[in-house]
Amino acid sequence: MKDLDFKQIAKDVLLLEAKELEIAASKISEEIRKAVELISSANGKLIITGVGKSGLVGGKIAATMASTGTSSFFLHPTEAMHGDLGMIDKNDIVLAISYSGESEELIQILPHLKRFNIPLIAMARDKNSTLANYSDVFLDISITKEACPLNTAPTSSTTLTMALGDALAVCLMKNKNFQKEDFASFHPGGSLGKQLFIKVDDLLKKENLPIVSRGTILKDAIVTMSEGRLGNAIVIENNKVVGLLSDGDLRRAMLKDDFSLNCKINEIATKNPKSIKNKNILASDALKIIEDNKIQLLLVLNENEELVGVLHIHSLIEAGIK
Repeated sequence: MKDLDFKQIAKDVLLLEAKELEIAASKISEEIRKAVELISSANGKLIITGVGKSGLVGGKIAATMASTGTSSFFLHPTEAMHGDLGMIDKNDIVLAISYSGESEELIQILPHLKRFNIPLIAMARDKNSTLANYSDVFLDISITKEACPLNTAPTSSTTLTMALGDALAVCLMKNKNFQKEDFASFHPGGSLGKQLFIKVDDLLKKENLPIVSRGTILKDAIVTMSEGRLGNAIVIENNKVVGLLSDGDLRRAMLKDDFSLNCKINEIATKNPKSIKNKNILASDALKIIEDNKIQLLLVLNENEELVGVLHIHSLIEAGIK
């Protein structure tokens, strides 16, 4: 390996690309508003197309758009020329990316887009390029220098293109007042989706609960606790919850001089244990209740104070609720 200061080289690349982003930010024009208005007013999808590195960046932009409420997908220009052009509807918008603005495969589909009166947003460096001349909206992605030491490999330019795609996506989100609930609906399996959609009732344990009566002898209650595998025994009298015996209650009792396994569970169980009466609250809200009260088991009751089920902190953790 050559004796080079790779730490400094990496730092220089990041600083150079950051500088290019700052320059681009200072050049943002009203064209971005036109792009937002064009996409927002369309009744169809946003189709993104490009070749090479621009195509790879375009795929990422399409994914970002789709996950933030703008129906979008990536279409390769070559595939478009061989039948996939039919995937573009007259109500769609096309965002075409080419740094030079002259990519042959991309330029070939432009006359066909115009033939169908498909609105075109261009991302290119030259407002006089072929792509720009075909476009209805031109977004400038010109840079002063690539981070590549040869000033040839797309580095700063692809970073800027991706960042501008992010900027456009955020503008669209702001324009439609896209909220975290909307985002979660597109990511139901993600952590945010779980926080916003999984309810207590979805994780509630309702059967084979470790239930004992007020007069149960402690040693028998311990057996019930062990069999229930929840670290607790629920004390019920006349169908109402009157106490909860936890591992902590048991340990504290064992430290007393008069401790006896033959005492009644009611003597050491926690009176009025923490409970809720709404099984339809979000599991994430229930987790906060558990954490704030420093408990492991949350009891869920109905309006008559009768036990419906229990929610254990382990169930929340296993479900990915944070």
